[in-house]
Amino acid sequence: MNEAHFGRLERMYAAAPFSTYYRGQLEVSQDHARLTLPIQESFMHAAGAVHGTHYFKLLDDSCFFAAQSRVTEVFLLTASFNLYFTRPIVGKSMVGEAKLVSRTARQLIAEGVVLDDQGRECGRGSGVFALSRIPLDEKIGYA
Repeated sequence: MNEAHFGRLERMYAAAPFSTYYRGQLEVSQDHARLTLPIQESFMHAAGAVHGTHYFKLLDDSCFFAAQSRVTEVFLLTASFNLYFTRPIVGKSMVGEAKLVSRTARQLIAEGVVLDDQGRECGRGSGVFALSRIPLDEKIGYA
């Protein structure tokens, strides 16, 4: 793989309409991805910590891009995802760090952790990603 592919993936993430809400910073490298999200007040549940849906968003995206770092022809789809919460997040940012751990002809598996702004693990998860028929091209922001 090459740096051009990783840069295209980072731009694809930034171009997705959903990403404008989160305002995250994605870094992709071979078999790895790191996504940093600033925590917004709208992320909080009634008890004052980040709602679990945002843990999932962070882990799904970081694991997806760790897996997608190995695939240059087609877009991957999340086939399944497991998530474990280990502590609440109450700081100013959250980070997802993910790595590719397995690849077969039709699927890839990535694992990741959610860290708070002090580097403490707050959750972990793993996802199975399947090859789609959607080409990686400028129509989906891969440019």
